[in-house]
Amino acid sequence: MSVAHDFNIFKPMRDLTFEHTISHQCGVTMNDSVEARCIAEVMENKPGIKVTYMPAMIRIDGEGKMEFKMDEITEALGREMTPHLFEISTSTHYGRMVMIDDNTVMLFGNMDDALEYT
Repeated sequence: MSVAHDFNIFKPMRDLTFEHTISHQCGVTMNDSVEARCIAEVMENKPGIKVTYMPAMIRIDGEGKMEFKMDEITEALGREMTPHLFEISTSTHYGRMVMIDDNTVMLFGNMDDALEYT
């Protein structure tokens, strides 16, 4: 479990270095809400996932791919979570988001992996 409450994930421009590499990271940023906290709590127990809580936002970051299961979120939330409600709960995402079926939303850091589903 990786939870950071006082950690700033953003760097000042002077500390950034630009490299000619490809990141295979993916993730979502959500406004802090009941739904967002529930999604974060479900995801922070999964390997390779980093959840960062900020004053008004929650970020969930991963490497390669991330799988969001609506039934897991529904159970933790106590009411139905659908892929469409999930998309509304996520303010923004990076990586390729694919709705696999009515229960699964995947985020892919490697765009080639997402091609299988398009």
